[in-house]
Amino acid sequence: MRILKAAGLALLASAPAKAQIVAQPSAGTYQRAVAAGYKAALYCSGIFNAGRTPAQIDSDELAGIYPEYERIVPTLTANVDQSLHSVSVAFDPQLPPRCAVWTSGRGCVTLPIGSAAPTGRKSTAAPSMTTADPRRWPQGDAGIAPRPSPTLAGVVGKAFGAGYGADTKTVGVIVVKNGEVLAERYGSGFGPFVSNRTWSVGKSIAGTLIGLANPGAVQAPAAVPQWKAGDPRQAITLDNLLRMASGLHSDTAGNRTDAIYFGGTTVDEQAVSWPLEALPGTRFRYANTDILLAVYATRHAIGEARYRALPGNLFGPLGMSHTVAETDWHGNYILSSQVWSTARDLARLGLFWSQDGVWQGKRLLPAGWMRTVTTPSGPQPASGPGYGATMWLFGLKQGLPEGSFAAQGNRGQYVMVIPSRQLVIVRRGEDPGTARFDIARFAADVAALLP
Repeated sequence: MRILKAAGLALLASAPAKAQIVAQPSAGTYQRAVAAGYKAALYCSGIFNAGRTPAQIDSDELAGIYPEYERIVPTLTANVDQSLHSVSVAFDPQLPPRCAVWTSGRGCVTLPIGSAAPTGRKSTAAPSMTTADPRRWPQGDAGIAPRPSPTLAGVVGKAFGAGYGADTKTVGVIVVKNGEVLAERYGSGFGPFVSNRTWSVGKSIAGTLIGLANPGAVQAPAAVPQWKAGDPRQAITLDNLLRMASGLHSDTAGNRTDAIYFGGTTVDEQAVSWPLEALPGTRFRYANTDILLAVYATRHAIGEARYRALPGNLFGPLGMSHTVAETDWHGNYILSSQVWSTARDLARLGLFWSQDGVWQGKRLLPAGWMRTVTTPSGPQPASGPGYGATMWLFGLKQGLPEGSFAAQGNRGQYVMVIPSRQLVIVRRGEDPGTARFDIARFAADVAALLP
């Protein structure tokens, strides 16, 4: 065996015969490997990004997950190495444990199946989870003193029970009106500086970062280098990808990308490989891969230095100091899901969106970009809210003012923006299984109480 180096991490290279076993494991072994990666990833990010404890993660982030993993995850033991900021989870006696490794400013990277745990890494101090920014809100945390009316407090309280969905679990709510925090509440184990995974809210963050980096290329073919001359996928534009209209095949509704999220497979290995099954721009099909490809194409269009700096170019100016965008082990941002953020930081982001991409009097997003991402174009979902370019579109049919839009993600993550009312509502959840929080009704109830 020999040790290879990739992205600063040690990987175990086996002899050819054993490599074949790792590459083509039995279904049971692979499912256990992904389940172990799920636990390693959520433990690593939950502990080192958010300051959560393993017991809290077990009861919240790892409760009510996909059934095929929920049966396995509790049977696996996680080894948390505080000195190396890593988590390893054994799953098979013939293979090394699955491992996720935290780095300051980058969050956690999940190593591929068969990789060796890191050794001899230089330890860096994990950030304090209780640090408040002394600047005034919205740039910092000073001056936040919500005094909700009894009726508003009551509506927010309903969100922490079953008032907006049976079996839902709300872990944070913030209501911002005219830039002022009117209400803020958290569930047990959470607080203003405790982050959790954004899931698909990250897609709307991706759309924002692409607006910062490369808005002029939106109608151009996506710069995916693996799609060579003569490949019909070269007709797919960046706009097609942002609007879930690539026409690419996906094997599950929503195009679950468990191999990338928890299996250690990289974006440039899997996301680029799906074939066309519809002409680009003719079909709406919600797919993680479309956003992964949009961000991957942006990496190749703008160059490595600008790509690396992208998240900081947004999070820094907005004061989103408890937000981190994570990557795969090839350095690709997994912005379809893998961002960790707090309710306050997402409220800052929603406020930024409501102000048309202007922050503290300075325009960060090009004029017209927010209109682009909140305007439907081409095929739309068959039911429910409409879709722009990484934003869900709400209006009178959902009981909300026209022009309302939201970022939303798995397990009940929502950033609802109602520009006509200068209202931003953030709801963070850890909703298990099939539980669904009714964000439209909650937002409508909140809006009805405010002038």
